[in-house]
Amino acid sequence: MEKIAIYPGSFDPVTNGHIDIITRGLKLFDRIIVTILENPSKSLLFTLPERMDLLSESLAGIDNV
Repeated sequence: MEKIAIYPGSFDPVTNGHIDIITRGLKLFDRIIVTILENPSKSLLFTLPERMDLLSESLAGIDNV
């Protein structure tokens, strides 16, 4: 049975700490689904599409995410 984790966050901006948690998590889980949250009451630096792009670029080359 495949072990799957879900990692939610605003990722505004994505940091080395976020990437570290994901890479460490892949030692425990077969796959990690990363979700980007939108919180209208929170003042964000980047738009949702920008955060998606930044996260995709940061995770390029990391399998099973």
